[in-house]
Amino acid sequence: MLKFIFWSLLAVNAGLYAYGQGYLGHFSGNEREPQRLSNQLNADKLVIISEEKANSANNANSASSASAAAGAAASTAAGAKAAPEILACVEIASFVLADARRFETVLAPLKLGDRQLRHNLPGSEVSSYVVYMPPQGSKEGAEKKAAELRALGVRNYFIMSDNTPMRWAISLGVFKTETAAQNQLAALSKQGVRTAKIAPRMSGSKLLSFQFREVDPDLKVRLEQLRSSFPGTEMRSCK
Repeated sequence: MLKFIFWSLLAVNAGLYAYGQGYLGHFSGNEREPQRLSNQLNADKLVIISEEKANSANNANSASSASAAAGAAASTAAGAKAAPEILACVEIASFVLADARRFETVLAPLKLGDRQLRHNLPGSEVSSYVVYMPPQGSKEGAEKKAAELRALGVRNYFIMSDNTPMRWAISLGVFKTETAAQNQLAALSKQGVRTAKIAPRMSGSKLLSFQFREVDPDLKVRLEQLRSSFPGTEMRSCK
């Protein structure tokens, strides 16, 4: 019996010794592992630094990140400034009919589509006066404005869809004298029409001009090269 007690105590002491040395691990997650530190790479080069040095290093990293962000923003801004300038409108005038047709032929390879518009230049004398609603920007806009006029009881109107600066304006009557046009404007005002205007219509001219929209510098140079083959014409900005 005494031998059994002796060997039992010896086994318990051996187990406690092994546990204390970490050979049996740890019940809370194997925190004691004598071999882990020795197995780490460059364990002898680990250095404990002060809180002040740690904060200094963190501030340096933050400054570096801010500098990099500022550099990226500057690059983006530079790229934006490098975007080509877009001009609102360029007009080339004045062509006689035969030259206008030849100019249209040399323009064709540029495929400008709706960005190109030909119209007659106004003459030097007033031939009549038009009462109108200003251009609405599109067919849909003009039709919407026409619906508003109908709701006010206006029936005598005409949507101007031809390729002129008055495209998608709404004509409310053309009159020989300015007095007659003013009378029409007053009558429309009584019906609730507030934005109608009067404009003189000039006598027809035999000269024509071309207008070009969304013209960048490269296109402007191409247009000027083509225009130079037609003496008596000029290039100018337009609205």
